[in-house]
Amino acid sequence: MSAGREQALVWAALAAAAAVAWGATLLGAEEMAAMPACHGTMGLGPGAFLAMWSAMMSAMMLPAVAPVAVLWAGAIRRQARPAVRATRLGLFIGGYLVVWSGLGAVAYLVADAVEALLTRRPAAAAPLAASIFAVAGIWQWSPWKAACLRHCRSPLGHLARYTGWRGPLRDLRIGAHHGLICAACCWALMGLLLAVGLMNVPAMLAIAAFVCAERWPRIGPAATHLAGALLLVLAALAPFTPALRAGLDAGY
Repeated sequence: MSAGREQALVWAALAAAAAVAWGATLLGAEEMAAMPACHGTMGLGPGAFLAMWSAMMSAMMLPAVAPVAVLWAGAIRRQARPAVRATRLGLFIGGYLVVWSGLGAVAYLVADAVEALLTRRPAAAAPLAASIFAVAGIWQWSPWKAACLRHCRSPLGHLARYTGWRGPLRDLRIGAHHGLICAACCWALMGLLLAVGLMNVPAMLAIAAFVCAERWPRIGPAATHLAGALLLVLAALAPFTPALRAGLDAGY
């Protein structure tokens, strides 16, 4: 198979996987919409929450990792037969998604704590929403965010370093390493879902589109800083705008 055809096949496979994940996410959102309004963990136990979170993160983040996955597929093209390359690429994507799925445990603990807080003090929803937007806005301007984005915007140098990694699970480790950097970059954006609603599909689509956009070298820096400024404005508006705290006001 030619390099171009193999690259197209990788893109198609990732697009199909993202489509399946979005389908599962939309189905979950529809089911949650039919249930009584609730916030925090949305009334889900840890297992159901992690399953929902994993589908949601796969839907949102597969488009962002796709360019890097295609580059990695090209980097290993001459090192193994097609079946072995497919397995290695699967391990790379799997390692990346394992990190994002694992963050679901942290998200569950945070959502559970928020649920407990709002059960005792419903009035805390407004300042909490403002704080979530403010933290996300400040993070967009931070040097740590910039450092993570340098990796995401120019992955070739990092992929070259990865080629020196050894061991039977190196592709899984490489994917996980890239996933950790990506998670460090985007955690505050994902935190916005706690304020606007974890199963808020328009918000998920907007965040997923922005995560891809800010990785483009030409428009990424401006988009990142513009988003930071916008999020700080939304932080000021959140106490007075119910839609910006729908995930915290639910049930009250």
